[in-house]
Order: sequence, then structure tokens, then C-alpha cells
Amino acid sequence: MKDDDKIKESWQRCELYGLEQSSQPQLQRLGQSDQHSLDEEYHQLIKTTGNEVLPYYENILSNTQCLILLTDNQGQVLNSWGDKRFLASPNKALFEKGVDWKERNNGTNAIGTALACGEAVQIQQDDHFLKANRFMIGSASPIYDVNHTLLGVLDISSDAYLPQSHTLGMVKLMSQSIENRLIISTFSDEHFLLTFNTNFDNLDSQWSGIIVFSEEGTIISANRRAEILLCYDLSLVNITDIFDIPLQKLKNQLPNLPFSFRALSKYHLHGFIKAPIKNEIQPVDFRNNAPKESDIDIISLAQFSFGDEKISRCIEQAERIIDKDIPILIHGETGVGKEVFVKGLHHYSQRRMHPLVAVNCAAIPSDLVESELFGYEKGAFTGASSKGSIGFIRKAHKGTLFLDEIGEMPLSVQSRLLRVLQERTVTPLGSTENYHVDIKLISATNRSLRVDVESGQFRQDLYYRVSGLNLELPPLRERTDRKQLFHQVNALYSHGSENEKLPPEIVELFNQHPWPGNVRQLVSVIQIAQAMSDDEPIQTRHLPDDFFEDLKQNKINKKQLVNSETVQNEQTIEHLTIEDKISADRADLLQTYNENKGNISQTAKALAISRNTLYKRLKEIGIR
Repeated sequence: MKDDDKIKESWQRCELYGLEQSSQPQLQRLGQSDQHSLDEEYHQLIKTTGNEVLPYYENILSNTQCLILLTDNQGQVLNSWGDKRFLASPNKALFEKGVDWKERNNGTNAIGTALACGEAVQIQQDDHFLKANRFMIGSASPIYDVNHTLLGVLDISSDAYLPQSHTLGMVKLMSQSIENRLIISTFSDEHFLLTFNTNFDNLDSQWSGIIVFSEEGTIISANRRAEILLCYDLSLVNITDIFDIPLQKLKNQLPNLPFSFRALSKYHLHGFIKAPIKNEIQPVDFRNNAPKESDIDIISLAQFSFGDEKISRCIEQAERIIDKDIPILIHGETGVGKEVFVKGLHHYSQRRMHPLVAVNCAAIPSDLVESELFGYEKGAFTGASSKGSIGFIRKAHKGTLFLDEIGEMPLSVQSRLLRVLQERTVTPLGSTENYHVDIKLISATNRSLRVDVESGQFRQDLYYRVSGLNLELPPLRERTDRKQLFHQVNALYSHGSENEKLPPEIVELFNQHPWPGNVRQLVSVIQIAQAMSDDEPIQTRHLPDDFFEDLKQNKINKKQLVNSETVQNEQTIEHLTIEDKISADRADLLQTYNENKGNISQTAKALAISRNTLYKRLKEIGIR
């Protein structure tokens, strides 16, 4: 798509958002805690960009007044490099860490528009929808991860002193360099890397194709350039289906020594092989299983619980169901570790050698959910890839499909998903061909799907298809193994330093904290404390300010709740008749009985009565 068309479509979106050209940019910025979480999540991207890619362009950029911005896939600024002197004082705040550059907030702009169209774009001064942003020119290019999922955006903003075509070309090259470095750092230890191009002279170029393949020849990952050079979707393909050379001969090529070969019986190419750095190679079926560096959530089910009864029960039930043809629905607040639990469950299952494909239904634009899930044929819609797409469901074939935040799935897509689950076949958009799929379905939500069914936001028939086994992961504040978890997470991030053990006073503070962000917030707080303590024992001064704000607000809320309940109880007792009191006792009995899932011993203990007395009362109300 030409830049003029991208800009025209962007202006139309801005008008739909209700923006006016005279509107001021909206300074929406993340809080400190969320910024720390973002830094943790995108640590590898920030490190690769700043340490491994930008130094190669230092001479080009050093004599120009420009600012380089790196954002996540939501347009939130992760980091910046360069010169802010061309920015007027009122505009400097827009380029700080955590600021959101989506079109909805800032109109047509290089970052937001690149995110919206998924392609590199240059927005010149008058191309900006908001007049307030017309002081600059922005050139931005999307960055895709090893799974070809949009990871972030790299942007160069200036006041037009750089040649415009030069800037756009440079930001494309830099984003491609980042993608290549991410692939190499992720896979070079345990897999073969083939770098190729159309001639010997440009093999060292960032525009070379890179393919990662396993000992068995399965293509694990590839950069976008590889698929462009070959005009072929490389996912779930064996390398011998692409290149006219036997697998053993390909693997035995001398490392880094160029050789010639043919691809798809029509392309004459040149390339070189890099063998795995580690001798022991663990074959992986598809690139969605790419390992993540320093990933806390790669833990087994046995490590997920430290004695909490609810967690242990979830693990026990899930282990019994995971290898049966029964879907699993996981409930839990944001940050309780639903995806961590699913990863451990997948690696426990008989499908562990096949892909675990995780899809966050809330993170995909509603108009793209259908094509991302079910795939599409080339030319199926405007903007579709010329090669088509296999879709997440087919990528999970023989493995596990994890639909996170399934309650956010549009109703129009729910009906198609229901048909897939019933018939176990997928029909890509623009195609009449059906593809058989064998998947284990696990879904997760932080909302009540039953309520959504009643309100018409979620299909009732789909609800009963996804909710075979319902599991409830408790929030951190309710877990009985909190203290053990505090020590475990702290030890994980201490890296063997002297502050591996938490002091008792810190543990007690943690135990009093409400943890609204659950385990995810705990990880962030401990990482900050570890960094601030500089290998010394963690003290209260090392904890972030928002930690104490949560603690203070929790105490206020508890005090207000106690006062309110005291007044209500006094008023209730004063006006209750004997019949009312009997009804209240029965209601309390039923609630406790249900909370303990009908367990007589636990219910009697909770009510502080004997089992015989409990049996008698249950009989009186017709339960036993």
C-alpha cells in the first residue's frame, strides 16, 4: 500500500475516533509500576536495539537532530535515543517513556499508523492529522518477533533536516536488523541457521533471508525477508521441501563458508550454515515454542504450588484431564499466573513435543481476530499477505491452543470457533478447503462468562463447549502459601547474591499487602527491590513508592469495611424476628456448605459445630 493510501485511511480512522485537526495530543502515560512491568517484558527487545543495533548507525545519526523511539505493540514508548533539542518544551513530554502513541490518542503519526497498517510508513509534517504534531517528520517501521507476531515499532522523528527517503530506508534497515538479531540470539544455541540471498556479495546484508531449522529439518522460525525471497509461507514446513539439497548434506556444510543451491526448483541462491553452538539439540516442532530468555513462567506444575489447597486441587484436576478430550476453562484475576499454569500443563501433557500456541483475544484488533485465528488465502481481503496465512488454530495442530481472555472474542468470531470445535476442521478466509485439526483447547478469562451469556455478550452454546473443566486460580492475597511464594520469587531473581533470603520484616509487609496486580506485581516489586538493594539485604527503603500506597489504601479500605459491617450488624440484629434469625442461620449454613463444595468435615469446622449437628441442620432444610 502506498503511503498516500495509508495516510488517507489513517485520517478516516481519526475522524471515526472523534478527533478534530485542532485537537491537542492526549498525553496518556503509564504509571511507574506498569512501566517497570513493560521494561521486564520487553527487556530483550530494548537490549538488542540499544546494544546490538543502534551502535552500527551511530556515525549516521550523530550529526543529525533526530530522536529514535522504540515502542511496544500498543504504541507505548519503551526507550528513546538521540537528540531532543529540536523539540519545543511543551512537546518534550510526548516523547517520554510510557507515553501512548496510538492514533486514537495522537491522530495520524508514524508510530500509530505503522501499528495500524503493520507496515513501514513516513508521516511528513502536513500528513499528521493533528495540527499540533506538524512540527516534525516521523519514519517508523514495525518489528516482528520470531513467531512473526507484531512486537513493537522503531521510529525516527526529526524536524525535517534528514533526507526523507534516507530516513525511511534507514529505519526499515534498523528494524530488520533487530528482527535478525532476535532470531539469532533465540535459536543459535540449539538449532541450525541458514542465511541466504540472491548473490554472494550481499550475504552479509540485513536483507538476507534467515531460516532456523531443527536436527530433523523442521523449520522453527524464519525472518520476513526469507519468505519474501522465496514467496512461500515457511511455517510447519520441512527444509527439504524448500531447498533442492538433502538434509544431511545441508547440515554438513562447512560453517560460514558460502555455497550455492536451488530452492523450489526455480530460484538460484547462495548461503551459509551456522551449526548449533550446543551439541545437544532439542528438536522443536514450530517456532511458537521459541524459548524466552529469563522467563519466570517456564516452570513445572510441581513448582506452581507451595501448599495452597486451592492451587493443589487445580493441579490435581488438570493433570487428570489434560490428556483427555475435555476442554479446560481457567478463571482468575489478571496477573495470577494463568498463562504460566497453562505452559506447565502443556509440558506435563502428552502433547508437549508439539506446539503450544497462545492467543490473547483482547490484544488482537476485533476486525483481525477471525483472520488471525482461522487463517486466510492470499488476496482474501484488502491488506492480506500475498502468501496467505495458516492461522493460529492450524499452527496448534497436534498441540495445545490457549485462548486467553476468551470473553473478549467478538460474537461474529464465536460462531466460527464453535463450528471448528464441533467439526474439528478449519476453513481459512477466502477458501473452500477444510483442514482437519487436532488440538487440546484451554481457555482463560478474568470475567464471568455466565454473566456475559446472560447479557448476550457470549454465546451460550460456545460457553458449554469451552467450559468442560472449570478451574479457579485464587488471587495472591488469598493464597495460603504466600510466604513460600515470596521467598521463591525472590530467590529466582537474586541470581545467587547475598540477598537471596527475604528479611522477616519484609515478608511480613508482603503478607499484609493486597497485591491487586497479583504475582505479576510481586515479580515487579522484587525486581525493583533487588536492583535498588545492590546485593545487600532488602530493606523497606528499597521497595517502590506505589507498593506502600497500595498498603496504605488497603488499611483504609479494611477500616471502612469493619465500621460499615458493625453498623449493619447492629441494625440487623435489632430488627430481626425469630423467624428472620432462623432464615439467616440457614442462609449462612448453605453458603458455607457450598463454599466447601459439600465437604461435611470442612463445613462443620468452618461453622464451629460437630458433624452430627451439621447433619441434623442439613436434614432440617432438606439437603440430607
